Amino acid sequence: MAKVDIISGFLGAGKTTLIKKLVKESLGNEKVVLIENEFGEISIDGGFMRNAGIQVNELSQGCICCSLVGDFEASLKQVLDQYNPDRIVIEPSGVGKLSDIIDAVEKVNDERLELNSFLAVVDAKKCKMYHKNFGEFFNNQIASASIVVLSRTQDVDEAKLATDLDIVRELNEHAPVITTPWDEVTGDQILEAANNKEALEKALVAAAKEHEHSVEGHHHHHHHDHDHECEDEHCECHHHDEHDHEHHHDHDEHEHEHHHHHHHHHDGEAHPHTDDGDTKLYYNEEDAHDADEVFQSIGVETAHTFTPEEIKEKLDVLTNDDSVGNILRAKGIVRGTENKWYEFDYVAGDSEIRETTPDVGGRLVVIGENLDAKKLYDLMKG
Repeated sequence: MAKVDIISGFLGAGKTTLIKKLVKESLGNEKVVLIENEFGEISIDGGFMRNAGIQVNELSQGCICCSLVGDFEASLKQVLDQYNPDRIVIEPSGVGKLSDIIDAVEKVNDERLELNSFLAVVDAKKCKMYHKNFGEFFNNQIASASIVVLSRTQDVDEAKLATDLDIVRELNEHAPVITTPWDEVTGDQILEAANNKEALEKALVAAAKEHEHSVEGHHHHHHHDHDHECEDEHCECHHHDEHDHEHHHDHDEHEHEHHHHHHHHHDGEAHPHTDDGDTKLYYNEEDAHDADEVFQSIGVETAHTFTPEEIKEKLDVLTNDDSVGNILRAKGIVRGTENKWYEFDYVAGDSEIRETTPDVGGRLVVIGENLDAKKLYDLMKG
């Protein structure tokens, strides 16, 4: 019997970091398989996770919740047949709906699977902003969870943490919530809190309601409501194309409302949109998922070398230059000078760059709204 843990979380919340922590501290004696589903044309985290000794079955060509019957069920059964794991960890895309993933797992008729936990990672620094601006996805993940783990709580004050907890409790009354900074809590403590059958049963009911609501309202309503108190949050007004959108605006101070009605398309596999030899751009102009009514991504493969200062300079542009789009997430691994390699993370204005082990090639992905693919490509290619 393989336990199934679904670890969800909005863009950049810290899902991969949490999985690494659990594997390192608590799951070393178990055979663990990670089914990873990244939003974007290029997979970044798969390589990192393989370094931790996990078998990764990537579904980058389409989100799990976009291939409920085919790819996803086949992938789960393949994992069971090939690896006979003790535990399957499913890491959905940051813009995937947790209720859709739960529904997909429940529909896989295999007695070898045991639903164990539905965990939502919530970024304490961005919680309020994401709740207001991207509630369709962010709120669904919290409402459908059997346990909520807040990340980066060491970076917020008590008042902000209290606001975050109010948001979580408004959406989910049954799930235990972990607010302890991750370097002060063990993997065993997290798993023990997640092993809550009563919370799991309540989460199944809540997720079913969320999924039913999601299916009924499949045209998707996206709301931007900017509160101007959030100094460190990347919450400036977003600029949206007129095409396929209906607008009215709502800002706390200006009594505006900002609604969007988006259309979505379905496409095939990733293909280079631009190929300059040692640098390639991956970008679907008609993106291929429900979430692409709001979010788009570009991927860049590059053989160029970068210094940490050059990477930081480029990430600062993502924050300060509205013309490239509203950038919510960027991550990548690139070759540095002096035979070094660097990986970087960017989450709505906050960035981190660190030295890492060599990889097969430089690659990065940028996720956001109304992306200018050419400008981003010119910026990030080196």
